[in-house]
Amino acid sequence: MTRPSPHRGSPILLLPIFLIVAVLALLFAWVGGWFGGKGVTPQAMANTAEASGSPQPGFRRAHSKGICIAGTFAPTPAAAQLSTARVFSQASTPVLGRFSNPGNDPHAPDNKAAVRGMALQLKTDDGQEWRMAMNSFPFFASSTPEGFQAMNVARLPDPATGKPDPEKMKAVLANHPEIARFMAWSKSAPTPDSLANTRFNGVNAFRLIDAQGRERAVRWSMRPHAPFVAADPERLKSASRDFLGEDLDRRLAAGPLQWDMVMQFAAPGDPIEDPSKAWPDTRPETKVGTLTLVRAEAQAGGPCFDLNFDPLILPTGIAATDDPVLHARSAVYSVSFNRREREISQGLAKSGSGSAE
Repeated sequence: MTRPSPHRGSPILLLPIFLIVAVLALLFAWVGGWFGGKGVTPQAMANTAEASGSPQPGFRRAHSKGICIAGTFAPTPAAAQLSTARVFSQASTPVLGRFSNPGNDPHAPDNKAAVRGMALQLKTDDGQEWRMAMNSFPFFASSTPEGFQAMNVARLPDPATGKPDPEKMKAVLANHPEIARFMAWSKSAPTPDSLANTRFNGVNAFRLIDAQGRERAVRWSMRPHAPFVAADPERLKSASRDFLGEDLDRRLAAGPLQWDMVMQFAAPGDPIEDPSKAWPDTRPETKVGTLTLVRAEAQAGGPCFDLNFDPLILPTGIAATDDPVLHARSAVYSVSFNRREREISQGLAKSGSGSAE
């Protein structure tokens, strides 16, 4: 008769099983979208974005109004010294992207768009992709997903009055004082009169990895060649609903539009994982390439229709930091994309839909 093993059921042998179960539980929580263990999920954040306006099936939950764009990216010689990413060593990389306005209304008038977005996909000859999502503000509203969600909830209209409750926002600012700094910036910053002269910033930090394995924390920005011109508030009042797109078409008809991609390098002590704090302008910077746009077209049926511009889709040579807002953005974009795809497949999308994260 075979004797049972003296180790069967041993706590020592069962320990790895418990560890595997624990790891799976953590992964399940991450996939489920819990941020920081504080009960904020990407589903809840997407729900709040949906509640900020009337339902728009088939469109993204934020930055719904957009324009597809196409062009190329050409690196500088200095870029390949900073990162092994193929986009910095091949002569030119095709670019597919999208300009966007804030909010969940795909037909909102452009004169309400104080903030604008630029999202890009760069696909190199070895099949790697780099997707990025940038905005015209210089820093993010909150240091955490929880703060951003609390701000957006406080902005929702009270059913009794049809307007946001100011007491709710006071409570949010008391718990997340960095949001007040963003609100002050948004009230005073001049708005560019064109997409072509708008600077777009990647407010989250990433790490560039060079051939020797050295890592540098950076934030990047796209800086336009077109000179900045502030929009005239009086002219904005009578501007066309789609004046940004109309202006873009006029400018592209006259020739390509360009932006320089500039990397800003963190110094010791700079906040790497807090996008609500800008780094000082005195930090070293390097131009790593030039983006050239040659074409724009409507997002409905356009090439950016099915793209999710997930900022965590990165090539070898560029790595994410542990910034919680960065990871939340990726998760919320996924929820938004999946909802849009489901609505389109079920025939719920309105005619003319076609946004992309």
